Amino acid sequence: MRKLRNIIVLLLIALTLWHFYGEAFQRSGVQGVVQEMSSTVNDIKENPKVAATIDTLNQEIQLLIGKLKESLPDSEESDQLDVEKPQLDAPEQSFSIHNVEMGDKRSDVENQVGEPERSTLNEYGVDWVTYHENYQNFFMAAFNEQDQVVGLYTNQDLLSSTEGITFADTRESVLSALNEPLKAIRKGFVNYQIQSNQEYDMFLIDNNYVTIFYDKHENNTVTAIQIISGELEQGKEEYFSDPSKELKEGFEYQLFDLTNAARVEHGLSALSWDESVRQTVRDHSADMAENNYFGHTNQEGESPFDRMKEDDIVFRMAGENLAAGQPSSIFAHEGLMNSLGHRENILKEEYEALAVGVAFNSDSQPFFTENFLTK
Repeated sequence: MRKLRNIIVLLLIALTLWHFYGEAFQRSGVQGVVQEMSSTVNDIKENPKVAATIDTLNQEIQLLIGKLKESLPDSEESDQLDVEKPQLDAPEQSFSIHNVEMGDKRSDVENQVGEPERSTLNEYGVDWVTYHENYQNFFMAAFNEQDQVVGLYTNQDLLSSTEGITFADTRESVLSALNEPLKAIRKGFVNYQIQSNQEYDMFLIDNNYVTIFYDKHENNTVTAIQIISGELEQGKEEYFSDPSKELKEGFEYQLFDLTNAARVEHGLSALSWDESVRQTVRDHSADMAENNYFGHTNQEGESPFDRMKEDDIVFRMAGENLAAGQPSSIFAHEGLMNSLGHRENILKEEYEALAVGVAFNSDSQPFFTENFLTK
């Protein structure tokens, strides 16, 4: 509706221009119109009030034309970038993602799906290697030192299962198909209780830890799956991983990619990464981590918009998501998608860009800040 309204306004502008300059166009084409408009403007430049009004109108028209130029090619580009979903084969193991299974060789994976788009450190001390085509057919794989798959994740409909589980299934049908989910997971000498609020279930299947996430706003249907090998999971001795610069950057880029994969799955365009906002969101995460609070308004009373303005970030529209308490970018993202206000930011059509900032507190707990904006 917004695009249609802009097109109507542009047509009205075109009709007005034709009324005044149609003869010049028929006589000399576009160049004639430009010359006559320039002459008209020069004739009235001596009147400051008129000149100021024209300058304001010109700026508004240029902004409108720019927005139309951005919006119309976007829908064409979106059509051009549609990627065919792969034919999903019956798996040999309990689950496969994009026809990739645990233990597959990296060379075989990349012969099938192509080169990765990104590789960043995750909480298990290995990289999440990201594969997609403009965030379509999105999944992540982790590899061990032998280049075998030891981790898989997707939040798109790329799942095959010997149990017949798909993204159309509800939590109830998943629980009826699989064994009882885990109630706790052991790390060293500590048992950590799994408190999922029915937003996900974790199962031990074929010596793999399989976490199935549900969408509370879509009838508790499956929305994502993570598979981690038993060896990799048991190698992570603590609930929160040791902080590092590489892990901070990994969590940031992973949350960015997960957000875009979710948007594309919901028929929206992907957001661009806005490096100019990165320090702003990192600073807020660090402030929360260091001063032991969690909120959009900091202890100086500044809102997200105040912080962006203070850092000379210009925007027409902006929003902020926060997460803390989750051990990874995946769990943070899935939690945000199940929180209605945060979900609305993630799936807001008008947003154009995103920056993510992460910081760790003294207990190694990550704090996540996402700033969405349109400039």
